[in-house]
Amino acid sequence: MGQGLDSLSQEQRRHQDLLASLAYALRSFTNLGRFLELVLLVTSRLVGSQGALLVVFHQDGRLWRDHLQAFPADRWADGLRQLAALPDSELGAWSGDPAGVAHLDQVVGRLLGDGQVLGDGQLLATSVVARSSQRGRLYVFAPRGELPWGEGHRLHLQLVADLVGVALEGDTLRQAMQRHERVDRQLSIGAEIQAQLLPNRCPLIAGVTVAARCRSAFEVGGDYYDFIPTQPQGSGPGPAAARWALVIGDVMGKGVPAGLLMALLRGMLRAEVLSGHAPDRILHDLNQLAQEDLAHSHRFVTLFYSDFDPCTRLLRYANAGHHPPLIWRRGTGQVERLDAPGVVIGLQPGADYDAGQTLLEPGDVLLYFTDGVTEAVGFRGERFEEHRLINQFQTACHGDLGAQEILDLLFAGLDRFVGADRQLDDDASLVVLKVGDQQVLASLPS
Repeated sequence: MGQGLDSLSQEQRRHQDLLASLAYALRSFTNLGRFLELVLLVTSRLVGSQGALLVVFHQDGRLWRDHLQAFPADRWADGLRQLAALPDSELGAWSGDPAGVAHLDQVVGRLLGDGQVLGDGQLLATSVVARSSQRGRLYVFAPRGELPWGEGHRLHLQLVADLVGVALEGDTLRQAMQRHERVDRQLSIGAEIQAQLLPNRCPLIAGVTVAARCRSAFEVGGDYYDFIPTQPQGSGPGPAAARWALVIGDVMGKGVPAGLLMALLRGMLRAEVLSGHAPDRILHDLNQLAQEDLAHSHRFVTLFYSDFDPCTRLLRYANAGHHPPLIWRRGTGQVERLDAPGVVIGLQPGADYDAGQTLLEPGDVLLYFTDGVTEAVGFRGERFEEHRLINQFQTACHGDLGAQEILDLLFAGLDRFVGADRQLDDDASLVVLKVGDQQVLASLPS
């Protein structure tokens, strides 16, 4: 009697040690395949079988062939290769329903069971479950003539299968976290690209003051604005009195691809500006140059291009599908839109663009913006829309404020609408140009 109790106690301690080793491996493993190899070894020793097999499936029901393993591998190597070679259609889309389980058990019994069948006392199986979804089956084999499996064997087998389910779910979460980390790195790179695209200072232009800002959202966007001298440095009049190109645009879409495309367009545009052509010709040429790159990316670009001559205060412009800028006339106190017909960049080869021009009078204020402003969503679910922007712009201009003060008031109004604790869904950019007597070099906030 005493020897029997000692033997039972030793057997229990052996089982506990095996389960403890498997639990430790579960907490610390970094390679799913190595962990599953250990599972088969521990399972065979835990239940006293002559071998074990683990069949796992992807979440979409396909056989996970990389983790199809048997122990000892050499004994069932041929059958394992045959099982791995079966097409997914032969096994059916694994869903864990009774019919699918029965079919898989038959296939395993035929290929790997040495003539054994489930229920004859020699082949024992249980399901691997992760998050209430069956992800596979764990089998153990024993030669004929041995005593049938007992309830303790079944409980141990199920416990190991449950640990496998935890490992599969942990691997899924780990892969998801790695994907998120890669996305975060991409967004960080995209943010750096976007920051380098935008000027860090506004230019000094004779007779006007300029202020600009891009309010970034969580995701990297394709917002772009630029101030470009239309003549090479060192030629013609001084830089303050030279004609300047003022540009604002947006790549349709978000993320690093949008930032890279805008970097590409920026280089093309800066080269075109030095040609000295009129705005409509510049957009026509830019559209031709960008056709192939934009077609491959399946994206388009909206762009408003204008140039301003400080000597005549003449603003020429052309539009490629962007939101028309707003201009507040001090003489009338009213807001107008500056628009000219034209399709987005990259949509239509050989597209032509219309040109417009207007004379800016002292006190007039020009506002460029992107759709991240007008499409911002407030805490009640409604959009900011252009009419709110016009009202706030008109109010700020009546106050006889400078360009930077107008910009600050417009962003403050947008923040109140969205909510202090809520983030914008898309980048929001504003550029303000005010005609006046003072010349101020305005810094852009970082």
